[in-house]
Amino acid sequence: MKSKSIFVRLLHLRHDFGMFWGLISGFIYMVLVFIGGIIGYMWLEGWNFLNSFYMVVITLSTVGFMEVLPLSDDGRVFTSILILGGVGGFAYLIGAFSQLLVEGRLQAILGRRRMQKTIGKFKNHIIVCGYGRIGAIVTKEIMDEGLDIVVIDNSPELILQMESAGIACIEGDATCDEILQLAGLANAKTLIAALSDEASNVYVTLIARQSNINVNIIARGNDTASISRLEFAGADRVVLPHTIGGIRMAQSVLRPTVTNFLDIAMRGKIDLQMEELFVSDFSELVGQDLIESKIRPRFNLIIIAIRKGSGEMVFNPGPKEMIEAGDTLLTVGKISDLSAISKIL
Repeated sequence: MKSKSIFVRLLHLRHDFGMFWGLISGFIYMVLVFIGGIIGYMWLEGWNFLNSFYMVVITLSTVGFMEVLPLSDDGRVFTSILILGGVGGFAYLIGAFSQLLVEGRLQAILGRRRMQKTIGKFKNHIIVCGYGRIGAIVTKEIMDEGLDIVVIDNSPELILQMESAGIACIEGDATCDEILQLAGLANAKTLIAALSDEASNVYVTLIARQSNINVNIIARGNDTASISRLEFAGADRVVLPHTIGGIRMAQSVLRPTVTNFLDIAMRGKIDLQMEELFVSDFSELVGQDLIESKIRPRFNLIIIAIRKGSGEMVFNPGPKEMIEAGDTLLTVGKISDLSAISKIL
């Protein structure tokens, strides 16, 4: 049972060290050979530690120096075994290191370290947990907007795909607190839990909310029953992809023109975009109504709704609707006009 336990531990160590296991095991082997050589000379020849240490060094390095002291027959046999074991260990180490270089693993390791340094500099970025069918689409849409994003996934194949596409990513389990911290959770603005397993999304939401009380959490749910669970765990919003997809398909049949318009506006196929604009405390629009703000004549934008700081939503606001600090304006207009008004907000 004890030998089986040791074997299991070795398997765990090999899994933990991954591609470095060859180098690490080779290094451990050489250390054992070195220590065994010193002990062997001290025991067989009766030498002191310094003479034994020096003899092992010149033997394993194959420099060709003469023996420190005359060797007995047992000492010569031991030296021969030590040379064979040492040369074999060095050959194994060189082979393991060459494998890292030839397979490009070393470059991948260095690249991931550079990526981790880049991630460490992110502020107010977005973390996406899971790069499956939903996560991949979310990642693409966010990157198209030019925002900083970090993706967490435990699939080596998907990690390679993201690295090739220039996506900042971390390989690991998103339900692990250490992995979320590596993704910069403390400095993140939003976390999107897009894992296929609902229980994992609940767990990610719990960890994220405990680690960063201010992070905005968007969680994926599988059905309406999961909404309450995810919200109780700390999610600010729960999205049901299957429900949204079904509604979208139905609307494509019932209201095809409206659906096509929204699709065009949201995907930027023409110079038209729907956007939400936050009104800061220092904006010149604060304290003005829609007529006084002259948003329509100045920027050629249509205000379709205003989300008040209290959370109240005012649809199709009238001309006398006041603009206050903390409001969010839901607008439709050209991308160039949206960029212009953002300067005064």
